[in-house]
Amino acid sequence: MDLQLDGDAALVTASSSGLGKASAKALAREGANVVLNGRDEDRLEAAREEISAVADGRVVAQPGDLTDPDDISALVSRTVDEFGGIDHLVTSAGGPASGPFLETTDEDWYHAYDLLVMSVVRLVREAADELRAGDGGNVVHITSRSVKEAIDSLVLSNSVRMGVIGLEKTLSRELAPEVRFNSVLPGPIETERISDLIEQSVERGEFDSYEEGLEAKGSANPLGRIGRPMELGNTVAFLCSPESAYINGITVPIDGGLGRSNI
Repeated sequence: MDLQLDGDAALVTASSSGLGKASAKALAREGANVVLNGRDEDRLEAAREEISAVADGRVVAQPGDLTDPDDISALVSRTVDEFGGIDHLVTSAGGPASGPFLETTDEDWYHAYDLLVMSVVRLVREAADELRAGDGGNVVHITSRSVKEAIDSLVLSNSVRMGVIGLEKTLSRELAPEVRFNSVLPGPIETERISDLIEQSVERGEFDSYEEGLEAKGSANPLGRIGRPMELGNTVAFLCSPESAYINGITVPIDGGLGRSNI
């Protein structure tokens, strides 16, 4: 399927690794011009080279911290300067610290809110005029399945990410019809973080091999495995495309059916 993204301009945050990188790669392979973002400049450049190797569009890298309003402004400005506007905004951010409620400090709460919610608020506010220009734009938020089902020891993710979903639903009405807003809710996916955890388990002797650990991670899933990053990335690209033109204000679990919620 041709997603009709040739020449479009996309900004993907936290895209030097993980699900942000997979989303940026999917958009670039479909012909979109993409701005990548991350804090680690060496990792960011490595991601740019990797994605450029398979891209039909241009790929540029802009370092920045998503909790810094000036860095967010620079991200949006760089995208406009490079590509003449913004058609697609994909928001992603690293997960907040894990831990039980009684061990979570005020500083932890404020940092999680700044990272997960205020970064989205500032990005959309900065990019709104560009997204509404021309034929209109799309925003896709990468959040977590924790917004549908609480996950043990992830009180910050369970609580704070709900703010992004409430914002998404509100903006899907306030900025319609020019801009569409949707979210994807990843379950267990074989990102670098998951791979590191499996390798640490192998080192501790919990598994004999990486493959055994990977299989164990997916054993509770109806599909018998955990997800692959590009499976989420391809969904993000679809939600950005004209092929999904009547999809607005929804959340899409990408978890292989792991979740037990009816809706």
